[in-house]
Amino acid sequence: MRNSDLFEETYAALLGNKVRSGLTVLGIVIGIASVIALTAIGQGAQNSIQTSIQSIGSNLVEVLPGAARQLGFGASGGRGSARSLTVADENAIAQIVNVAAVSGEYSGRQQVVVAGANTNTTVDGVDAAYATIRNITMDQGAFLTDIQSTELSRIAVIGPTVVTDLFGANAVAADALGQNIRINNLQFTIVGVTKAKGSSGFGNQDDMIYIPMNTALQYFAGTGNAYLTTIDVQASTQDAMTQVQSDITSLLMTRHNISDSTKADFNIMNQASIVATASSITSTFTTLLAAVAGISLIVGGIGIMNMMLTTVTERMREIGLRKAIGATKRDINNQFLAEAIALTFVGGGIGVALGWGTSYAVSALGIVAAQVTLPSVLLAFGVSAAIGIIFGWYPARRASNLNPIDALRYE
Repeated sequence: MRNSDLFEETYAALLGNKVRSGLTVLGIVIGIASVIALTAIGQGAQNSIQTSIQSIGSNLVEVLPGAARQLGFGASGGRGSARSLTVADENAIAQIVNVAAVSGEYSGRQQVVVAGANTNTTVDGVDAAYATIRNITMDQGAFLTDIQSTELSRIAVIGPTVVTDLFGANAVAADALGQNIRINNLQFTIVGVTKAKGSSGFGNQDDMIYIPMNTALQYFAGTGNAYLTTIDVQASTQDAMTQVQSDITSLLMTRHNISDSTKADFNIMNQASIVATASSITSTFTTLLAAVAGISLIVGGIGIMNMMLTTVTERMREIGLRKAIGATKRDINNQFLAEAIALTFVGGGIGVALGWGTSYAVSALGIVAAQVTLPSVLLAFGVSAAIGIIFGWYPARRASNLNPIDALRYE
């Protein structure tokens, strides 16, 4: 049988029963579209999480207080409750090899008041290097300087959410510049407004007020309390982050006179480790979604086999007649196998288009920035073709092995 004849026979056979062919194709369409769309959503979620983590800083190693421990049989405090990190620790960390920048933080929630409005937000005392470490860019004005910290200047840099909360929904960054606000009954002058970063799993970075470190310690830390909330460290390169983390651990263990690492009064978070962990979780999640969607492909394949077996039964006389006039087993086998493959290829093509369209719609609606990748499309289409061959082979083989006399006698 020539290829052109095989194509014509396949076309005529499938169009001969449009409803059944359409329903069979539908199973493949749903399976392919589901695999592509869910994989794209999973990939988009993974990219979104990575971007969110990267936005909190470049090559960031974050040093946090550990759990405060009581003497004797007293219970330890919660993680982060220890008063253990000092400005001296910050200065010592700055001398470590491959440390590009360091900034301490002293943060807490404060009531902020301006004429006619107030809000409760995080007030963060930081050093000038904080803007570099945390990838902060300015919309209006300038960030804090170390000189302003030395002079105990009462100035503030605020986020765009704070602008809205204090000056109204229609306020812009320029409206806030130069305005005076009161933080815990102390007057501060706004000298800058940061560009919007958006909310993430790490808090709303736009709902922040930054003031000079020494100013925060002087007015908000209390007498004799010079302990920091956090020390942010920027490694010179991403590859150096693990080494920097190890060196910081050794340094603080020595400075705090701790010999047992299980009793450390500090914790260190490595941004690269957070990214790797988050990527691993979302990758597993994406694989799970694709596997669940893949089940529908198997169901679609079973539907193809069921349809082809039914078709063989209905076309017994046709098979017998073809064999009687000289059609070989190979001709019969190829004919029915071609019909099964044609169904999966048509379903695969429609499924790819539908999956791509669904991913685009999810992105357009702002649910998640779904990302369709070429490997996922090729994989879905390849699985579709394989299903057509695998589930179409048995009915085709059964048809080719029919005895022509028994087939002609079939009622």
